[in-house]
Amino acid sequence: MHRLHRIEGQVRGIERMATEDAYCIDVLTQVAAASRALQSVALLLLDDHLRHCLTEAARAGPNMDAEVTEASQAIARLVRS
Repeated sequence: MHRLHRIEGQVRGIERMATEDAYCIDVLTQVAAASRALQSVALLLLDDHLRHCLTEAARAGPNMDAEVTEASQAIARLVRS
């Protein structure tokens, strides 16, 4: 949650910079930083999913293929973004 609040603050700062007609390169730098921060959160969520949800699915047995497919699709979305 701390990371998400920090990203929220970054986005508000970007909005303020755009409103105040800040130098475009400075705004783009902040956009890139916020994007990297979101990617970091996404990787943490994916790691958590792999460690917990897939572990539970492996124990349960029959849903394992569906869980692996879901995780693979999530990874593919992250790679494309």
